[in-house]
Amino acid sequence: MSTPLLMVSIGMVVIALIAVSILMQKRRTTTLRSRFGPEYEHAIQEYGGRSSAERALERRAERAELYHVRSLNREEQQQFSEAWRLTQARFVDDPPLAIREADHLVCEVMRTKGYPVADFDRRAEDLSVDHAPVVRNYRAAHEIAVAEPEGGATTEDLRQAMVYYRELVDELLETQPSRHAGEKEVSHATNAKYDGIRTANHG
Repeated sequence: MSTPLLMVSIGMVVIALIAVSILMQKRRTTTLRSRFGPEYEHAIQEYGGRSSAERALERRAERAELYHVRSLNREEQQQFSEAWRLTQARFVDDPPLAIREADHLVCEVMRTKGYPVADFDRRAEDLSVDHAPVVRNYRAAHEIAVAEPEGGATTEDLRQAMVYYRELVDELLETQPSRHAGEKEVSHATNAKYDGIRTANHG
């Protein structure tokens, strides 16, 4: 084969390899974006770039495959549903306590299902593999729960956190909640009552 023809052949092979690489990268991105949803963009911001984020998300998925996560049985579902009902009712008289209980309840459900319950960031990462749609709200709810003891959360923030926790609990319990479930119990009347209590305590 002549040198010019050889160079052309090598060039064609290189172009083909580049094309295959680009195609594989696009498929990888499409798969991860579809699986992780909003968490994909969160990872890009967290890791400072698409490649690093995608590697991190793939590691999460690989790690989750080692877990023995299962669905709750009927008795466990009923137990945790009742625990949530009591927690939600408690919001009327003590929103901060209800928020702390909601955060703890999520950890207990995760532990029962088979997740290794470590620090919050790890929990959120693990949940993002199979429950990506609710992870962003889980982070928001947890931030409110952490801010509340320092006075950094309003009553409306606490109400919204309860809604977020409700969505996550429903997701983990694999139930089918009604739209905006739980918001009636966390009413604006309750908010006004709690605002009055906090005003009196700080007066």
